[in-house]
Amino acid sequence: MRALLRLIACLVVAGVALELFFVARIAAMVVVDPQSTAFQRSEAWQIALQQGRKGAWRQEWVPYAQISDNLKRAVIASEDADFVDHNGVEWEAIERARQRNARAEELAAKRAARAIARGKPVRPVQLRGGSTITQQLAKNLLLSGERTLLRKGQELVLAMTLELLLDKRRILEIYLNNVEWGEGVFGAEAAAQYYFRKPASRLSAAEAARLAVMLPSPKFFEKRPGSGYLGSRASTIMARMSAAELP
Repeated sequence: MRALLRLIACLVVAGVALELFFVARIAAMVVVDPQSTAFQRSEAWQIALQQGRKGAWRQEWVPYAQISDNLKRAVIASEDADFVDHNGVEWEAIERARQRNARAEELAAKRAARAIARGKPVRPVQLRGGSTITQQLAKNLLLSGERTLLRKGQELVLAMTLELLLDKRRILEIYLNNVEWGEGVFGAEAAAQYYFRKPASRLSAAEAARLAVMLPSPKFFEKRPGSGYLGSRASTIMARMSAAELP
C-alpha cells in the first residue's frame, strides 16, 4: 500500500511540475518569440528519418505588423470567426464537431463492412475538430499530435492559459509565425515566399484566402495547387474577410 501511495504521489508531483513548466513557457512568450514548436520538431525529425535529409525547414519570424491584414482576416474567417470574442475554447463548436464525428464514424463503419465484403481496401474515417486558433496554437506549441481524451483535456487547459497570459494580438502573431503551410514550411513569411515569391506583408486578399484554406490539410493542398475545392473555398473566404475582426 505504501508503495502504491508513493507512486501516486510521484505521479501527482510530476503532473504538477509539468503544468508549471507549461505555464512558465507560455509566460515567457509574452516577450520571447518561440523559435520552434513541439509539432515542428516532430515534423523535422520525421523528414530526416523518412527522407534522410536535414535542413528542409523554411521559417522566418516576422512581427505582427509585417504580416498582411489580408492574411490575418483570411485565417480568422476560415479557422475561427469568433477569435476576438472567446476565451480560448468554443464549447458549442466542440460539441458540434463531436456530433459530426460520431456520424462520420457510423457511416465509415458501414462503408468498411461493405468494402471488406467486396474485398476492397477500407478508407480511414475523416474526423473534424472544433478547435479555435488558440487551441491549435496550444497543441502545436507544447503537445503531441495523438488523439486521446487526456491530450484534448490538456489542450483545453493550455488554451485558456494562453488567453490568460497573452493578449489576442500576441496569440495570433505566434500562431501565424508557426503554423504549418506545407512540408517543412512554417509561418506566414515562409509560406508567402514559397508559394507567391513575396513577403507576407504584401499578400493580396486572394493569395491570403488560398493560404487560409490550406491550413487544415497543408501537405495535401501543397501537392494539389489546382484543386477546384481550393479555388472555390478561397472565394468563400474572401467574401467573409471583411467581417473578420482583428485584435
